Amino acid sequence: MPVATTRISNPVKAACHRCNVGIGSWFGFGVNVLLLSLYDLGRQPYGIASAAAWLGEAGAQVRCLDLAVEAVDENAIAETPLIAVHVPMHTATRLACALLPRLRALNPNTHICLFGLYAPLNEQRLRRLGANSVIGGEIETELVRLYRRLAASRGGPLHQPAATFLGKQRFRVPDRSALPDLSRYAHVVTEAGNLTAGHTEASRGCKHLCRHCPIPPVYDGKFRVVQADVVLEDIRLQVADGARHITFGDPDFFNGVGHALRIVSALNDAFPDLSYDVTIKIEHLLKHARHLPRLAESGCLFVTSAVESVDDRVLDWLDKGHSRGDFERVATLMREAGLTLSPTFVPFTPWTTLEGYLDLLRAVVALDLVESVAPIQLAIRLLVPAGSGLIPILQEQGHLGRYDEEALCYPWQSGDPAVDRLQSDVMADVEAGDGQDLSRSQLFQRIWDRAHQAAGAVAAPIVLQRATTVPRMSEPWYCCAEPTSRQLAGL
Repeated sequence: MPVATTRISNPVKAACHRCNVGIGSWFGFGVNVLLLSLYDLGRQPYGIASAAAWLGEAGAQVRCLDLAVEAVDENAIAETPLIAVHVPMHTATRLACALLPRLRALNPNTHICLFGLYAPLNEQRLRRLGANSVIGGEIETELVRLYRRLAASRGGPLHQPAATFLGKQRFRVPDRSALPDLSRYAHVVTEAGNLTAGHTEASRGCKHLCRHCPIPPVYDGKFRVVQADVVLEDIRLQVADGARHITFGDPDFFNGVGHALRIVSALNDAFPDLSYDVTIKIEHLLKHARHLPRLAESGCLFVTSAVESVDDRVLDWLDKGHSRGDFERVATLMREAGLTLSPTFVPFTPWTTLEGYLDLLRAVVALDLVESVAPIQLAIRLLVPAGSGLIPILQEQGHLGRYDEEALCYPWQSGDPAVDRLQSDVMADVEAGDGQDLSRSQLFQRIWDRAHQAAGAVAAPIVLQRATTVPRMSEPWYCCAEPTSRQLAGL
């Protein structure tokens, strides 16, 4: 396979910069940084593309591999002095743990860096498995610093303490030239056909401190914007590569509502036929309801929102900042604005009861959201990673077990074993449904029947108000799903 490297706008200037930082024989003339992505919700990985741009500007010769869609290249691993693995979510981190021993065996002398949101949360485990450095927060600045330190050391041993940089950055336009084509990633499903999807970020971090979220332990309420010109140029390049839809991967697109609206207005002006989707908190959808029509007018197909639960007690423990009533009002507001709401849930928690789970299913039906809810969202079990704000609460309530290093989370058990059995059965239904190509409505019916059976209740017929396909991503899994056997086999 030919080596694909990042674009360098001025090779002479880049070469001079390499001399200035003392790269020497360690860099040679070949690839000296290998960026690895393992899983990013089926999207072309923004984190890898952004890192490639920054490192390329610093003089690195970068190779990118996305192991979600590409095979492991043992030669590239064995020959590269710096390997950086992106871990933006739990699933990717579990896959990284499985891959690290292989990386170290193939290249005992390489410097292995783990970077991304989940890296600092799992530093001890990652270092034990072979990582030399761990970077979190605004990862690009620290990756360049690491690269330059390695250059100065001529590739010699380098102790690199964990680094989490939360300062402001002047972002670079992501370099996607060494990544697989957009057609190999998840697409948007609509009634009119499928749309090739790109992926970008307009902001990072979050102003809010939801207790179950992995962002607060790293960002602690800080929020950073990606400059609008960078975002728009990134989108322009992806449109040139065939994108007809853009996913904004921001944790909450309305953390900076003015910034967000400026971007979608400029986006719509430049590409009036381009659609997009965003993620926004229920709290912000209510607070900024007057802007919902503007989203619809500018091409927004759907809005993902982490509802998590319809039990107000659970929402309080999670510190979500909204109530069940807020969720119900947002569902109405979204429909009135002509937008599709795509709610996500954490239906199985230490506080879930069989009746509570049935209540969630009834709410989904009553709000006409059966087609809008990915079936996996009805099977997810609460993940409690290191640093979670839920740890003190669950310890006090006696729910929490000892930290499981292999699973990278704290185990817990429901007060009712029947709830744990139901979660396992629903997850099996979801996995089987994917293989059987069942529609969301068909799979919901199966889950509906199973939940009623588990509760010893009679399953009333489901009356769907809307049977049409709502716009959605083709990738059904979420960030806290267990790695699949196929994913692990690919490593």
